[in-house]
Amino acid sequence: MAFAVAVAVALPASAFPSGLPPGAPSFPNPWAAFQNLSGCHMGEERQGLAGLKDYLSHFGYLPPPPSSSPFSDAFDQDLEAAIATYQRNFGLNATGALDPSTVSQMVAPRCGVADVINGTSTMARSSSADNHGRHLYAYFPGEPTWPPFRRDLRYAITATSETSIDRSTLSDVFARAFSRWAAATNLRFAETASESDADITIGFYAGSHGDGEPFDGPLGTLAHAFSPTDGRFHLDAAEAWVAGSDVSRSSTTGAVDLESVAVHEIGHLLGLGHSSVPDAIMYPTIRTGTRKVELEADDVQGIQSLYGSNPNFTPTSPATSSREMDSSAGAGCQPDRVFVVVVAAVGLLLVTVP
Repeated sequence: MAFAVAVAVALPASAFPSGLPPGAPSFPNPWAAFQNLSGCHMGEERQGLAGLKDYLSHFGYLPPPPSSSPFSDAFDQDLEAAIATYQRNFGLNATGALDPSTVSQMVAPRCGVADVINGTSTMARSSSADNHGRHLYAYFPGEPTWPPFRRDLRYAITATSETSIDRSTLSDVFARAFSRWAAATNLRFAETASESDADITIGFYAGSHGDGEPFDGPLGTLAHAFSPTDGRFHLDAAEAWVAGSDVSRSSTTGAVDLESVAVHEIGHLLGLGHSSVPDAIMYPTIRTGTRKVELEADDVQGIQSLYGSNPNFTPTSPATSSREMDSSAGAGCQPDRVFVVVVAAVGLLLVTVP
């Protein structure tokens, strides 16, 4: 069984942030209507709560409803518990009510990968790891990895008809994204022109594209990838992808940095789940107009625990990472320029695929 990971990600001022500022977003967003639910709490019934339940089910916080009985607009105990778990994962006040900060986080673009799998949170926020100041990185159930005899992985860019980005630029972007993970581990990556020779396939798709995880248009979920050793990595062709130029200077509303999402999603391809550390690459959300490509300590510790370390690896200092973010993100920290993952993509919605 392989776990499917979809990425839609949002960042903090320095990288992947904890949420969006209050107020309706100024860009198209499939979850913008959640703003109307701010202040809703247990015992209420309000139009739109069924849609929120669908969202929470999509990311693992609620089980899917039976086909004969879709979600209702009632704020019941199950919804309160699901919201409280969501709040704990994202470091919010776990009241179980829809306060403004929770709603702002929920409307952020994010990775399509689920945060909760089979009832267990993949974000270690509520575990003893957080309580004792240890790691917050996470793995998929069963900790799937690429086997020891497969340390040289090949990837192919197989579906590009839905994007206007030229192949040369795509090759450069993905090569840089893979190199971030190769630098920290004993893994090596090389592009191949043949899909049949590839361990990993990368493509741009619109809407429903045959894997049971349809994309939702601009923002919302940005991409998704599958856990080892499936190797599929899909990006939403509807996003305003920026590659080969400074995303912070883009005049396009909702511009998304392709390399930032790619680095996140590759983490999923290698076996990492989501992290509760806001600055980590594997945090589930990312702002529009923001570039976030440097592995943080939590990412490095997580991936090296799976594959070992590269003796030549030199960690990027927090100051260096922040300088890159500040110089290249710029307007990406503005309240009206929020972009999600994943990648999430890093991704992040997670499903089980036979």
